[in-house]
Amino acid sequence: MARRLLLGMFLFVILAAPAVGDVGSRKRQVDDRITRLHEKIASAQAKEGVLTGQISSMTAKIRTLEGQVGSATTRLDALQRDLGLHQRKLAKLTQLFRFETRRLEFLRRQYGAALRRLDVRLVAIYESSDPDALSVILSASSFSDLIDQLDYIRTVAAQDKTIAAEVSTAKAQVADARERTRHIRNGVVVETNAIASQTNEARLVRDRLVSSRNELASARTHERSTLASVKTNEQAYLDEANALAAVSAQLGAQIAAAQRSSAGSGSYGSGTPSAAGLIWPVSGPVTSPFGMRWGRMHEGIDIGVPYGTPIHAAASGTVIYAGWMSGYGNLVAIDHGNGLATAYAHQSAIAVSNGASVTQGQTIGYVGCTGHCFGPHLHFEVRVNGTPVDPLGYL
Repeated sequence: MARRLLLGMFLFVILAAPAVGDVGSRKRQVDDRITRLHEKIASAQAKEGVLTGQISSMTAKIRTLEGQVGSATTRLDALQRDLGLHQRKLAKLTQLFRFETRRLEFLRRQYGAALRRLDVRLVAIYESSDPDALSVILSASSFSDLIDQLDYIRTVAAQDKTIAAEVSTAKAQVADARERTRHIRNGVVVETNAIASQTNEARLVRDRLVSSRNELASARTHERSTLASVKTNEQAYLDEANALAAVSAQLGAQIAAAQRSSAGSGSYGSGTPSAAGLIWPVSGPVTSPFGMRWGRMHEGIDIGVPYGTPIHAAASGTVIYAGWMSGYGNLVAIDHGNGLATAYAHQSAIAVSNGASVTQGQTIGYVGCTGHCFGPHLHFEVRVNGTPVDPLGYL
């Protein structure tokens, strides 16, 4: 809004000034402003292209990261399911281990009981004499008594063997139960720890990918905001340039009207501009021709001559501007009639005044380096009906 207000005030001042002799100056100011605006527009368009490219690149990276996040999430889900299965298996094995522990304790008690019974039997045998078969026969009072005593001896022997077998079996069962439980549980613990480590690693990878995706998305949002701002500025510059272009056209029409008025007075003769109509204002090489230069239009030619060289009018006419103008420095503009005008810029000193009549070859100033320049030279322009043309076609 502030820019539009300033533009409106600028246009009002430009269009409200009534002096015809200042029309060329005002048009030059407008054209310079238009040139600067077009440079800003070109810069904004270049920045817009860069931002658009960066946003497209970020979008492609975000899509790639989203795919990687999806893959990482799928792998993480699978590992978490596998980890859950192993954790449940480990819990069941832990229950089995506790059961085996209780069973082991029971077998140890059985083993102790068997040892105690064996100890008792060994002590009893040790404390009594070992009866042999002959003693048993001789001590028997009858045949029936003999049979009973022999059965008793066999029973005692069988009982001894049973106790020894029970002790051996109990010891083997205790050893097997202990080793089996330890081996199975240790194996499951190793597998569960390995899967847990893989799960944590997969989760870290997934989290890093998500973080990178979020950072890129935030950067893309910022770039989009910047792009919107650049587009807004670009449109504002374009609107201002269009408005100034209308002003420039109006000023050009005023210049053309002033030139037609001069031509109507019969001061400068008639005929169309031709190569024979103008002379070189100074004698020197063309160091910069008419046309595009440094990304903008160079609306005249630069002639390299020493500082202080006299500048001559290319043709007879009326001075329509003599003074300082922005990048031109000290400038003289001459209307030659029939829509033809010339301009002489960067002068060190001006030798004519605004509104003065000059003749072809008359000294109108001296070469210098005022305004925007990088060394002494004459910037020379030819304009037809206010439009710049290549001076080499008229010299």
